[in-house]
Amino acid sequence: MDELAQRRNSQQRRQHRTDGHTAQPLWREVLGARLRRLRKLRGLTLTELAARSGVSAQYLSEIERGRKEPSSEMIAAITGALGLTLVELTSHVADELQRISFSTRLSAQPSSDSASLPPLNSSRAPQLSLVA
Repeated sequence: MDELAQRRNSQQRRQHRTDGHTAQPLWREVLGARLRRLRKLRGLTLTELAARSGVSAQYLSEIERGRKEPSSEMIAAITGALGLTLVELTSHVADELQRISFSTRLSAQPSSDSASLPPLNSSRAPQLSLVA
């Protein structure tokens, strides 16, 4: 099981609210997991990415573990060091959040009746569109 799936499963176990709804995943956790995955795909160590981005290795580690909420300037520096744009990373994270949210709502349904689910294009699930 990958790191994001493990984090999501542990979140689902501990984040059930008393009103029967499951809490939404945190942006910083999904962002951190995505940054770690991208760093590893590029074969970089924390120290190497820290040097390229100008962010300390300790702070970068905390971001990857979802413990810190980095500023947009920090995220831009990290994405630049990974060879991505801020828009690309934001799109990846938003897609993942939407996928997690949708699968969490599906698994929280007591029956297979999906009539109570809001449509994907409702105001609760904003759509992200990129213009070329």
